[in-house]
Amino acid sequence: MCDQRVMIDLPSQLPEHLVAASAGRRLVLHAMHSVVDWLAFAVWEDGRLIRSLSLSPDDGIIENIGEPLSFELPYWAGDRPADIIPWPGEEEVPYALPFHPLELGEDALRSLCGFVQEGLPEPTDVDADRIELHGFRISDPHAPDPAEKEAALRQAAERMGTPRIYTMGPDGSLIERDSL
Repeated sequence: MCDQRVMIDLPSQLPEHLVAASAGRRLVLHAMHSVVDWLAFAVWEDGRLIRSLSLSPDDGIIENIGEPLSFELPYWAGDRPADIIPWPGEEEVPYALPFHPLELGEDALRSLCGFVQEGLPEPTDVDADRIELHGFRISDPHAPDPAEKEAALRQAAERMGTPRIYTMGPDGSLIERDSL
């Protein structure tokens, strides 16, 4: 499932109905945000949380539950330090974490899902472009019928009449323009 609503800072707080739907299977949550160097992942086995990690350089370690998984060990041991190159003319500032979260995130994705999104693929990686995704529309059975909702919106627009458009005059007054 791909949905930005599950990109949460505390992966252990994934809604219970999603965890329950994975009964008898492994559930993996993996989320990264490259603009802020944030990573979060979690693994459940048959509904039981095994590992959850969420971290970014701005917030530090947000969540760290369970024992580190094997692909994490080189990072925590200091074998994969963050290689940060400062902007020209700026002095080097130490990175806020001992490793770069996005590098760990790519290794987590490879280890947990068999492919990478941004890193260099290895020969044994699955080609992510060849993974077939199925789309589903989930709707609230108690919500109004979409056709009724559309009709209500259309009626509301008709009741409002023709839009009136204004611009600001040089003295700050509103001047009505001809409509579109």
